Amino acid sequence: MTHKVFVDGQEGTTGLQINEYLARRPDIELLRIDPEKRKDIAERKRLIDASDVTFLCLPDDAAREAAALADNPRTCVIDASTAHRVDPAWTFGLPELAKEQRARIRASKRIANPGCHATAFILAVRPLVSDGLWPADAQIAAHSITGYSGGGKKMIASYQGAQRVDAPRPYALGLTHKHLPEMRVYSGLAAAPIFQPIVGPFYKGLAVTVYLPPRQFSRRAGPEDVRRILADHYAGEAFIRVAPIGLDANTDGGFFDVEANNGTNRVDLFVFGDEERMLLVARLDNLGKGASGAAVQSMNVHLGVEESLGLV
Repeated sequence: MTHKVFVDGQEGTTGLQINEYLARRPDIELLRIDPEKRKDIAERKRLIDASDVTFLCLPDDAAREAAALADNPRTCVIDASTAHRVDPAWTFGLPELAKEQRARIRASKRIANPGCHATAFILAVRPLVSDGLWPADAQIAAHSITGYSGGGKKMIASYQGAQRVDAPRPYALGLTHKHLPEMRVYSGLAAAPIFQPIVGPFYKGLAVTVYLPPRQFSRRAGPEDVRRILADHYAGEAFIRVAPIGLDANTDGGFFDVEANNGTNRVDLFVFGDEERMLLVARLDNLGKGASGAAVQSMNVHLGVEESLGLV
């Protein structure tokens, strides 16, 4: 069976990669808009309603406007923007979130793709909150380092242009990053984390590091206990690997490779430290599981095809 797919915003970083994933698949017919009609509302609406799945790879306001164009009840809209991520009328597109999430994605016609930082943070923290080890009302802090591709064309140009940037750059220092609402809601926390992201001078790759003071745990637990909770929570998940404890095995001479999952839809989870202080690290490709790969994975779940189809 062939499924018709339209990517609204196909010239952006996320849209281009979704097209790349899908162009190789014989079960997908890509509906393409004439470049001269990219801003033609009537033509976009026609293609949205003609599709089985439409991906919105647009800024937030434009994504809201595009979602409102969809009249065909059979069309599933998957929004890669921030616009609908905590909207109760939309399903959060993270199949590994909970046991019932795949059924929700399968049944939904409105799916909100998670943000890259949020995906890593939620996958790291939610199992500990669900287990009760980390109290939902405890304050938690995290930082993230990510490749500059996550900032879109303007940021890519600033790192690759004639006056290129060669240093890491912390940002969102007002502590109001746009991923905070979904990080709070889907991790199960009562309050948003203290979260500080950093853009690095590399194209893609992302690692979120969560700070865990064991004195805030609800019971005594060491690194192996935390690892066991994660491993049990994600048992059988094809795209999530919980690494064995071991500094030497998980670093290169003590240095952590942020780019190791690039080109994949995988997430690696690591626990570092001891019973006095711990770090929980989640690593992914910010353009893969952090964006385009996640969107395609949700599409696969929704369509009822093999979840890993077209992904690695």
